[in-house]
Amino acid sequence: MTYEDIVAKVRERLADVDPNKVDGFLAIQVNVTGEGEGAFYVEVKDGKLSVEPYEYYDRQAKITMKSKNFLALMDGKLDPVAAFTLGKLKIDGSIEKVLEFGKLL
Repeated sequence: MTYEDIVAKVRERLADVDPNKVDGFLAIQVNVTGEGEGAFYVEVKDGKLSVEPYEYYDRQAKITMKSKNFLALMDGKLDPVAAFTLGKLKIDGSIEKVLEFGKLL
């Protein structure tokens, strides 16, 4: 799967999400490694959800995962707590905001 495919899949997954579920502002950068390597961000601001294929320097957290693990997480086949515990998910920043992001997925 290419980087563009991964970003498109995230956009598709979040298309029907109600951004009002997020309390305030949310900005998470996702760094995907391995196949389809790249960085993108998910932001909820002023009731609008955005997924953009860029790095986000004013993010609240950054997560780093191999693409296959990130896709498994999105499909519900990988528990985020287990992924973190096993070292498949690395978090830099607010764990609370990452958990909030997980609820959107």
